[in-house]
Amino acid sequence: MQQNLNYVYPQIFWVDGCADAGASCSPAPPVGPFPPPVPDRRRKPQNNRGRRSVGFLVMFLLILVAFTGVGLCMFKIFHLEKELDELRESASAEHIPPASEKLTGQKEQSLQKEARKAAHLTGNPAQRDLPLEWEPISGHAYTSGVQYHNRGLVINEPGLYFVYSNVLFRSSACDSQVLSHVVYKRNPNSPGSLVLMEDKGINYCTGQRMWARNSYLGALFKLRKMDSLHVNVSKIALVNFEESKTFFGLFKL
Repeated sequence: MQQNLNYVYPQIFWVDGCADAGASCSPAPPVGPFPPPVPDRRRKPQNNRGRRSVGFLVMFLLILVAFTGVGLCMFKIFHLEKELDELRESASAEHIPPASEKLTGQKEQSLQKEARKAAHLTGNPAQRDLPLEWEPISGHAYTSGVQYHNRGLVINEPGLYFVYSNVLFRSSACDSQVLSHVVYKRNPNSPGSLVLMEDKGINYCTGQRMWARNSYLGALFKLRKMDSLHVNVSKIALVNFEESKTFFGLFKL
């Protein structure tokens, strides 16, 4: 414990009971130690006002930093919007399609690639025998990814195909014979032929008057590679071979 140096000790006098120097006196009792100094327990007053000032200063700095960040963010957003407007103007001036149109174009291209496996054949008036012979090039006729060979459509890629055929029968006299319209397929690895679709018509006319009957066939089939599809009718002379009346085709799904 630290002593207080400013503490004033009281003066102490010892009185000897023996006045005569020659007389024998008893020895003086031993002197006890001095009492310890009293510590200075006075507390220094705390500077509350200074602490409050520091707290207000820190809060002000935090608020200032927050407002500065908000201002910088707003300036950045304004700058980005300005750049975006400039890019839009330049894109419209150069006719650059946006990203959504590019994606749509890519999807359309992929769909077009899938739609290439298709064919549409139209009627050919120069018929001699069965199966029916078709026009693969002229007019509305075309083939894409499918081969036209020996009066039939040959499948090069297996898969699901929608096959359709339309035949218009007409005549100026009614003989009441059965009208038949058949779509069948062949494959060099399988013997014979397999009927896919068939339509028959009876009682389609009365009397000796001009008549016409339309026959349409269409369905979905799973075809193998090298399958060839053909069309047969009951009588070639009754078929109207105009390209909008009689046609045959397919497309891959």
